[in-house]
Amino acid sequence: MEAETLALAQEIDFSMWGLFARATFTVKLVMVMLILASFWSWSIIIQKTIQYRKARSGNEAFDHAFWSGEPLDGLYQQIGPDPDGASEKVFAAGMTEWRRSHREDGGLIPGATARIDRSMDVAIAKEADRLQKGLTVLATVGSSAPFIGLFGTVIGIMNAFIEIAEQQNTNLAVVAPGIAEALLATGLGLLAAIPAVIFYNKLNADSERIIGNHEAFADEFATILSRQLDS
Repeated sequence: MEAETLALAQEIDFSMWGLFARATFTVKLVMVMLILASFWSWSIIIQKTIQYRKARSGNEAFDHAFWSGEPLDGLYQQIGPDPDGASEKVFAAGMTEWRRSHREDGGLIPGATARIDRSMDVAIAKEADRLQKGLTVLATVGSSAPFIGLFGTVIGIMNAFIEIAEQQNTNLAVVAPGIAEALLATGLGLLAAIPAVIFYNKLNADSERIIGNHEAFADEFATILSRQLDS
């Protein structure tokens, strides 16, 4: 009997594909969901990493141009009212409102400072939404994937015990395939959740740092315009 059981265990394919192929429909569905969630998370991670790198590079280039001493009107004419860079958008929003606040006789419409600040705040808010778009997916995958995997494991182990009861055989070689299939769901859940949690924390901190730089620039730019208003 033991020799037959051992031979049966040796014939079973314990590869990931073999475990997936033998799993029940519910466990397979859980595994597919976790694999798709993992691919979705990695696509967001790669896209956001590239996006943040380009944002930091663009901000550094614009800061160098802004503090180079070139007149603000000349810099505004170079980048235009609808530039691509985030810092450039904040600057363009402030300059556009600055120009609109001038009357035909050269005087300023009352409340120009407040309108300029609001214009730059709106530009920063739009950039913040663009930077943080997709991070909620990472947070959702990181928090829910382990429980989804655990659900698949519970279903798999339950089916394994049902099979034991039907065969009336508690030999480990008979039990092992069902338990291995069930534990694979937990493993996939952790495989999807761990990178999602790690990169969510990193990317969220990076986005907040970039947004903080935009807010600091807006404050400095507002101070410069305020001096011109006072003079």
